[in-house]
Amino acid sequence: MRKIMAGLFIGAAITILALALFSGPRTINPLAMTDMERDILINIRLPRVVVAMLMGMALGASGAVLQGVLRNPLADPYILGISSGASLAAALGLLSGFYFFGRVSVPLTAFIGASLVSILVGAFGWKRGGLWPERLLLAGIGLNFLFSAVLMLLMSVSSDEGLRRAVLWMFGDLSMADWTLIPSALVFVVIGLGLALWRSKALNALILGDEFAHSLGFAVQRERLVMFAAMALMTSASVSLGGTIGFIGLLMPHIVRFLLGADSRVLVPASAIAGGAFLCLADLIGRSIMPPLELPSGTVTAVIGAPYFLYLLRRK
Repeated sequence: MRKIMAGLFIGAAITILALALFSGPRTINPLAMTDMERDILINIRLPRVVVAMLMGMALGASGAVLQGVLRNPLADPYILGISSGASLAAALGLLSGFYFFGRVSVPLTAFIGASLVSILVGAFGWKRGGLWPERLLLAGIGLNFLFSAVLMLLMSVSSDEGLRRAVLWMFGDLSMADWTLIPSALVFVVIGLGLALWRSKALNALILGDEFAHSLGFAVQRERLVMFAAMALMTSASVSLGGTIGFIGLLMPHIVRFLLGADSRVLVPASAIAGGAFLCLADLIGRSIMPPLELPSGTVTAVIGAPYFLYLLRRK
């Protein structure tokens, strides 16, 4: 909570200071400054903090779910190619100038791309009436390489402005945060998180193996399908809000697991809260370290997360 409030109020103060420093000589009206502070707080900072919190929660919870479903501690929500599919769809929207739905056009195309890739990965991972972790993982890796290659091809022939915007989207750009983006994404995040919490006992059983889960009375393939759908909903909503943010889905479950244990009933919600707080902090650092310039939040999370992940790996 302290990080969220810091991202809200400290970011507004830094922006106002930057405007005062870089706007040139002028007469400052205290009443007008108060109005500007209110406008920055409500229409710029607050939706950005809410978006960062939603994205972090979705990625943290998705990472905890996916690591359990695949029984792989290195699993990440983006390893299944969902991020590359969403990034490709968003880049197509940015480079083609598709703005039929206004500000929500790019997030909408990203969500559609992520959803289609999730269905495609699930289709490749389906065998003998169920989802198989090995097939899901291999299908995701293959599709990830394919969509990344197509994305690089598009970016290599695009204009400079389109290229810059697509790159910012790929590295996590929260500057497009707007109140209009939040309601629909909130619905999908809540549904996905609710499904994950509802079946958290089944996720505990799946982590211990299919035979053990079956012996406890769980329908293994049905539970895995529900968990995969929950992860896909949350990841798709996250990417549609602000692009690709790395290391949250990989790192947060490990930290929470180290502090609170591996019980999914605690791990999933705690990873969601930790992911949201971490992304709020990363966004605050990214927009405050070199004002008025902003660093993409995905870059900040990678710079912070990669060394810490290596430290955890070395320690354990």
